[in-house]
Amino acid sequence: MKIVIPDDYQNAVRSLECYASVAGHEVVIYNDTVKDVDALAERFRGAEALVLIRERTTITDPLLVRLPTLRLISQTGRGVPHIDLAACTRHGIAVAVGGGAPYATVELTWGLILAGMRRIPREMAYMKAHGWQSGGAIGLGLRGRTLGIYGYGKIGGEVAKIGRAFGMNILVWGREESQSRAGTDGFPMAASKRELFQQSDVLSLHLKLNDATRGIVTADDLAEMKPSALIVNTSRAELVASGALISALRQGRPGFAAVDVYENEPMRAGHPLLHMENVICTPHLGYVEKDSYELYFREAFDNLLAFVEGKPANLLNPEAVR
Repeated sequence: MKIVIPDDYQNAVRSLECYASVAGHEVVIYNDTVKDVDALAERFRGAEALVLIRERTTITDPLLVRLPTLRLISQTGRGVPHIDLAACTRHGIAVAVGGGAPYATVELTWGLILAGMRRIPREMAYMKAHGWQSGGAIGLGLRGRTLGIYGYGKIGGEVAKIGRAFGMNILVWGREESQSRAGTDGFPMAASKRELFQQSDVLSLHLKLNDATRGIVTADDLAEMKPSALIVNTSRAELVASGALISALRQGRPGFAAVDVYENEPMRAGHPLLHMENVICTPHLGYVEKDSYELYFREAFDNLLAFVEGKPANLLNPEAVR
């Protein structure tokens, strides 16, 4: 089987232990990203299977009509907002998904919280250039401050538990399901979304992106935050209304941001966030960690091999298999 794996930015897939499981197949790996349908169609020409790294490449009907040999998309992770599932089914292309674990993203979230609150990147840069502590605003500790969790799922729940270990006051907002889970774990709900933004010294976003949550964080919400507050986004950039975060940071509410996700990835070098002193940017590293990659790709390769053996598993559209 010819397998194409796009978007392996770090040339990491071949280094994984699980990669040996597909050694008997023709595997083509690309280390960059292209968005143009013509370019994608050329790269995927002759492919019988695609193994996608999370949501880095969008799969649309205009692309699928140009891939007559494609039979399977094996997705790393479970979410498929980037895949036109109905179009895949019409073209007889099965879509298999895996699972995953929240811990790598939880750990990165806390790395960003600590770096942002204690101004670690700024102090590191100043020390390298000048020799000791900077003259900028002094960092803030966590104990006794309020950690706002917007969306209490697997990741949000783990972030909240670590915040409690730091001695922070936890405040949660989200759907009824989030409220129920948070209550079971002993965390209070904010009286309103507005209160969450007003009271949080650190606000961490942990919502899934869908039609209901796209742009759910508005400019008005951000304007309610404290000038000393830090907003952290390791979920999806599109949860925040387009342009709202940059504008809010320039106006000083919130005063700081730590961001791992962007509307267009890979992000251009000239993006405004990269040039703001009150912002920490990381290149979507939430799930990019060796153990997570082994888990995601092992599941994706297992699903692929099961399909080859005529025993398709974990399909979102079993009706596509003829």
